[in-house]
Amino acid sequence: MPLLVEMGWGGLIQAPNTITWTDITQSPDVVQGVTITRGASDEFSETQPGTATLVLDNADGRFTPGNTGSPYYPFVRRNAPIRISAYRIPVRTGAAPYPLAMLADDFDDERVNTTLWPNNYGGASEAGGRMRVPVTTAGSAAFQSAREWTLTGSRLTAKLVTLPQINGSSAAVASMWANSTTSGTRLGWRYNALTATLTAENQTAFFDGSAVSVPYSGIDHAWVRVRESAGTVYWETSGDGYGWTIRRSLATPAWATSQTLAVEFPTSRTGGTNDYAEWELVGAQVRPRFYGVVNEWPVEWEGLYSKVQISCTDLFKWLNRQPALKSVLAQEILAQDVAGVYDFLSAYYPLTEPADSLAAGDLSARGCGALVLTQAGSGGTLEFGGDGLAATGDTSATFTPSTATAGKYLAADLGTAFETDDANYLPMVSCWVKTTTASRAILGLFSANLDNQLIFGINSSGSLTVETTSDGTPPVVLPIAGTLTDGNWHHLYFDDAFKRIYVDGVQIGGTLSAASLSSLRILHVGGYRGTRLFNGQIAHVVISHATGPLGSTLAPLQYNAGTNAFAGETADQRIIRLARYAGLSSVTISGTTHDPVASQGPGGSSIVARMREIEATDSGRLWAQRDWYGITYQSRDVRYNPSPSSETFTIDYADLEPGISVADDDQKMVNQVDASRPGGATQRVSAPSSVLAFGPYDQDLDILKMSDNAVLDAAAWLVSRYANPQPELREVPIEAHTMASYLDILDAEIGNYFSVYNLPSQAPTPSMRVTVEGYTETIKHNSHSITFHTSASITDSVWVLDDATYSVLGSTTRLAY
Repeated sequence: MPLLVEMGWGGLIQAPNTITWTDITQSPDVVQGVTITRGASDEFSETQPGTATLVLDNADGRFTPGNTGSPYYPFVRRNAPIRISAYRIPVRTGAAPYPLAMLADDFDDERVNTTLWPNNYGGASEAGGRMRVPVTTAGSAAFQSAREWTLTGSRLTAKLVTLPQINGSSAAVASMWANSTTSGTRLGWRYNALTATLTAENQTAFFDGSAVSVPYSGIDHAWVRVRESAGTVYWETSGDGYGWTIRRSLATPAWATSQTLAVEFPTSRTGGTNDYAEWELVGAQVRPRFYGVVNEWPVEWEGLYSKVQISCTDLFKWLNRQPALKSVLAQEILAQDVAGVYDFLSAYYPLTEPADSLAAGDLSARGCGALVLTQAGSGGTLEFGGDGLAATGDTSATFTPSTATAGKYLAADLGTAFETDDANYLPMVSCWVKTTTASRAILGLFSANLDNQLIFGINSSGSLTVETTSDGTPPVVLPIAGTLTDGNWHHLYFDDAFKRIYVDGVQIGGTLSAASLSSLRILHVGGYRGTRLFNGQIAHVVISHATGPLGSTLAPLQYNAGTNAFAGETADQRIIRLARYAGLSSVTISGTTHDPVASQGPGGSSIVARMREIEATDSGRLWAQRDWYGITYQSRDVRYNPSPSSETFTIDYADLEPGISVADDDQKMVNQVDASRPGGATQRVSAPSSVLAFGPYDQDLDILKMSDNAVLDAAAWLVSRYANPQPELREVPIEAHTMASYLDILDAEIGNYFSVYNLPSQAPTPSMRVTVEGYTETIKHNSHSITFHTSASITDSVWVLDDATYSVLGSTTRLAY
């Protein structure tokens, strides 16, 4: 059965490096099979969330939510991580000696294959779809092959499923060896239960003085492999049997390429209680098919037979559940992170409350108190809902005092947790201000006993001042060059780690002679302790704590977010930025053509909706990865001019399943486009000959380009490709399991190519190259059927001077966009 199903019981999909996977492959109904759908139906459609459906045998109730008798209790719950893979067990062909990659067994028939393993000893057996080797005090035990294998240019792979336990022993070991003809000369992997280490060894006389050990991790070392290539042996581990990490390498020992080898999986124990080690999927070639979460666990019965039919969704479920985006500035503040520096958001007051509010709330989730409207003297106003930064769409708080000592300001007790953080970490303070009034205080942060004080002020010249004290004496006033009282918005950032101030994203002056602050707790905004009341607008007051400097990174980042919402960044940068807002760091960028895009716009949309805007703007492609918690963004140039060498596989028409057809209709026709961008012109691109021949096929295109010319180019690209679409294959059904190119077929991903050749004489051409847009597959016992949803690859071809294929007048003379 070419199927591997694993559950991440108790794990979180957003923390993939912490998931320990449990194999449940024995439970799915392999007659009904596992069905997986990914991608899109065609190139015009958006890729959809990937889905998987399968039926699990629930005879013992192990998949019943809330069942305390389940071995998986209490983790049979919605959003439990799941991953599904297919694998191929290579067939031994030809005559001995055989390459080690042909030593393959999935142990799924409950009896030992004595052709592969003729020399087993010590009670080694096959049980539950695994190789089971006793770890006993009675002596060694092992699965052992005949001496008929070669390592040159080949590999030995296995999954270590069950570890031997210490059980009071002074030694308990399970190993995988490629043995030479000399006893004790061997190379492979050894697991030591006493030290809980996995060791890559090249032994002579049963010893390796240069062995490389790693603390065993069931997450990272579930699979082990020894591989030889071009004179080097590599010891590798993997968490999924697909992606491998090299743990050791050295020049191939002479015996390893000159001798015929025997493979052995031995165990041994000294003292203690007996148990066993288990291995499985020896030699399996794994290909991930799905990575996501289980949506539900509906328990059903047919008489006394119980089953659970589960549906699963890939990473897009997680992304689609993210809350609506706040403004780009708010998102940058909430997602702040600086490489190599431990930092966290301690207090964040956007000051974007509705106009009738009497307090401002904290969004840091650190338990800080609200900024409460506070009166000094009499008179004056403080109103929320005023005009804010134009690029973000946020509002602000407007302070209008009667005098410098009569009016309203905001005050908050940030709490004991904040005070403790401030005693242990360095504070970073930032805000946005807009004013025309000098000699005022913007904000103040101080300890309960007033020993420590930090004040942002404006002096009589209209320049920023930073005032600090750490001993209760009057704060030292440090004037900063420049003018804040010009009626424009300005961003201020104080970095206590380096004692530096940044204004509008740029460091002003050098290191400040500021006091070292500690145990800050009380925050005043719009004045300081009832005096120097601010006259103007304030927004986005932020306090962070860190182990190192943040200003040089975060000050320009926040300034750009607040002033232009990152207008001009390229499409791939925008995708990575949006993913970061969801806490997603695994983003694969494919291709090199990524155009600048307009500003991110105001909040209110979802992360996925914003990503889709970029996908449409740049004619790219976005999808969730099938082997990891990550997404892929593919630029349009990846599809330019595919060559035969770039094809994932080719397939004879005779090897296809019934149902293939060539489509030639107007489903994709577009010969007239009205295109626009935010704040730009609306422009029309048309293909007159197509309009004359077929009538108008209109489409509106509203995209986030930076210029009207860029919009025009995008519209022209669309019309040039679809004014007269050529006949194409849109569905290609394959029974892949029986194909010699099985692994190549499984490697085909969205955006990849393959060709169907030897088409019937009635076809437009003898062969047709297609681009994969998506697929639906069903994996059953000894069956793996895949129907690829495809488009014509020629649609994305671009002009190449004097090229026989890509400079055909009127056909492939399309200019690249």
